[in-house]
Amino acid sequence: MSLAEVDDWTLAARCRGMQDDLFPDGAGQKRARSICWGCPVRCECLAEALDNRIEWGVWGGMTERERRQLLRQHTDVSSWKAVLLPPRRP
Repeated sequence: MSLAEVDDWTLAARCRGMQDDLFPDGAGQKRARSICWGCPVRCECLAEALDNRIEWGVWGGMTERERRQLLRQHTDVSSWKAVLLPPRRP
């Protein structure tokens, strides 16, 4: 994923401009996840975290534990972006 593509989806993220409390541990994860569920770029965010093996915080509505489990269950996936996002049209 190019830097321009990352910038594009992050501009539409519901968490944009919020403090680092969206990358919480423990009980704060429920609040962070609730912000993710209505986000228009939730899949882009989740793909970013999975493809880059980001090991902290809530990304795309999933905790680090949930993402680790998903990665362990699907070791054959080389691009989560390709799995989670529809192909872009020219």
